[in-house]
Amino acid sequence: MRVNVLGVPNSAGAYCVGVEDAPAALREAGLLEAIASAGNEVVDRGDLTTRRWAPDPARPFVQNLDQEVAALQEIAGAASALLARGERLLVLGGSCTVALGVCAAVARLGRQPHVVYIDRHFDLNTPSSTSEGSLSWMGMAHALGLDGAAADLVTATGSTPVLHPRHLVYLGVEQDQSTEWERSRVRALGIRVVPQAELVEQPRAAARAARDALPPGGFVVHVDVDVLDFLGAPIAENVNGRNSGPTIAQLGLALGELWRDPDCLAVSIGQLVPAHAASDPTALPRLVDAFGSASRVTG
Repeated sequence: MRVNVLGVPNSAGAYCVGVEDAPAALREAGLLEAIASAGNEVVDRGDLTTRRWAPDPARPFVQNLDQEVAALQEIAGAASALLARGERLLVLGGSCTVALGVCAAVARLGRQPHVVYIDRHFDLNTPSSTSEGSLSWMGMAHALGLDGAAADLVTATGSTPVLHPRHLVYLGVEQDQSTEWERSRVRALGIRVVPQAELVEQPRAAARAARDALPPGGFVVHVDVDVLDFLGAPIAENVNGRNSGPTIAQLGLALGELWRDPDCLAVSIGQLVPAHAASDPTALPRLVDAFGSASRVTG
């Protein structure tokens, strides 16, 4: 399999600077070599524009919106060109808004995006449902075009909304880490959730259940590394995920089930902060090994 790797060094929609350094750190840790050693042909397509978070007092509830709109349009253009080749795409973020960009890329090809969203959180907040202002906690709300979402970001995809509720499934969510607004939207829209406990106890089965909840056909996978137990893998921007969540090895097993599905079009990764990973020198090498194992060519 040919795997095209695209970096998106963007923290504009994050809580602070840091995640924009992840694409370089993952390359330095040997991610591309691990995937190649697993039997894949790997092509490094370089990085898109670097964008860094800065305080945005003019729009405290939807910070750095203009930068995120520009990033979304850039991702959609670059990723759609690579997906049109019929090859696997691996996108290294950056903020979790990278998943919105990948959805927009699929839609540009005239296809309905289907998403397995691996995260501790729903990312269904809007500028009116939370006061935190970080768009990285709002990506799927904008993909679905929920009430209260920032119109400029929703319409920037060129398809409004770019995602439909029955085409989204969550894997690894910890419900008490969500807001009541998010939980109410999940209930009202009938979005399928495979919870954290299932991902921890039976990673492969949980991944299959998530995939089976989507319609047939091509799908994309997004991985927010804060799904992991932060004490076992201190690599995420969000440091609140302590003493719960899968290990890197368990996440790797789930990823393997999804990666090896021939309908998997793309995998994106977000919210990794190399400065946090420095606290455990084994963390990034273990993540790289997990991705290598997940991408191993069999048969």
